[in-house]
Amino acid sequence: MTTPSGRRVRVERRRGAGTEATAMSREIDAQSQLGEALLRSLMRAQLRLAAVVLLLLAGTVGALPLIFVLVPVTRRAHLLGIPLPWLLLGLLVYPVLLGLGWFYVRYAERNEAGFVRLLDRE
Repeated sequence: MTTPSGRRVRVERRRGAGTEATAMSREIDAQSQLGEALLRSLMRAQLRLAAVVLLLLAGTVGALPLIFVLVPVTRRAHLLGIPLPWLLLGLLVYPVLLGLGWFYVRYAERNEAGFVRLLDRE
């Protein structure tokens, strides 16, 4: 890299306490029993979160066809001249999907940040 004056500048990465691997991350790299347990705990947390989101999705969007079958009046109802099932499936589903996606990403990142904090502890 050169400066405006034409001098060459060498850019190096400083080696300090922040770049050294912590004991926990070395355990993961070495694939020890402790490292495996740490990774399993992260994977369990992420799987639990995915199961919660799947249950919420099944309980909201997945319940709509069941409601249409069990409550026949919902199949024949109209709102503003548009059949209610079309409105629910066409308008209500997308905000629910966006909300569940936002929820999943937020809590997945929180799980990962907690895992990183666990690794960074001395």
